[in-house]
Amino acid sequence: MNGKKILFVSSELVPYLPENEVSLMSYETPRMVNSNGGQIRIFMPRYGNINERRHQLHEVIRLSGMNLVINDMDMPLIIKVASIPRERIQVYFIDNDEYFKRKATFADVDGNLFDDNDQRAIFFAKGVVETVKKLNWTPDIIHVHGWMASLLPLYLKKYYSDEPLFADSKIVTSVYGKAFDGELDSGMIEKIAFDGIAKESVAALARPNYNNLLKVAVDYSDAVILAAEEIPDDLQQHISNLEKPVLPYVSLQEFEEAYANFYNTQVLK
Repeated sequence: MNGKKILFVSSELVPYLPENEVSLMSYETPRMVNSNGGQIRIFMPRYGNINERRHQLHEVIRLSGMNLVINDMDMPLIIKVASIPRERIQVYFIDNDEYFKRKATFADVDGNLFDDNDQRAIFFAKGVVETVKKLNWTPDIIHVHGWMASLLPLYLKKYYSDEPLFADSKIVTSVYGKAFDGELDSGMIEKIAFDGIAKESVAALARPNYNNLLKVAVDYSDAVILAAEEIPDDLQQHISNLEKPVLPYVSLQEFEEAYANFYNTQVLK
């Protein structure tokens, strides 16, 4: 991995959120690349339940101040950063008061998904790309973790298809076990179409459930990693029909060599 630039984009990350499959691998994978001489950037949403004082988040004025248009609404983009001290890893946080100030990640206290999770996902995808453009940092690999980040491959391949910074970047999506029940807003496909992305490109999102979000993510990725032992059957079948590199599940204890080899021999070939 020496000298390679890898952009990690994740829904969740320890130590900022509780440990689960996504948040742990979103930490361990960049840590592995970092320790093997790679250059990394990590992005995640700045949910309101992240303790800014404890984790010493601060706004980066030179990166903030842009407005992103989401479904014909101007939404201010705020960028914050923090460091994971023991690893000397910097994390960029995509923030907006309307979408991320509430003191929860994906659902309310009763477990109901937030009505605007679809818009939050669109905002997050656009916010990451616009910030990386401002950083003028060209990643060799863009590695996506978690469903809130699942629109990034689509937006890179469709909305930002003419952006030269990402012309040679390879997209990898890690697929985890089922993350939520139910569906996001039924109008999600219309909000994506507002950005000039043909509805046929995201036909699966006529029913925006977890499986269909991840189907869209892997369809627009260059390679896929199965990051959980149990993947929903429908999603597993979809992935097995893809004609692109797929890394089968490997345990946390064995992932480092497997991921590094997959990056080098299958993704960057």
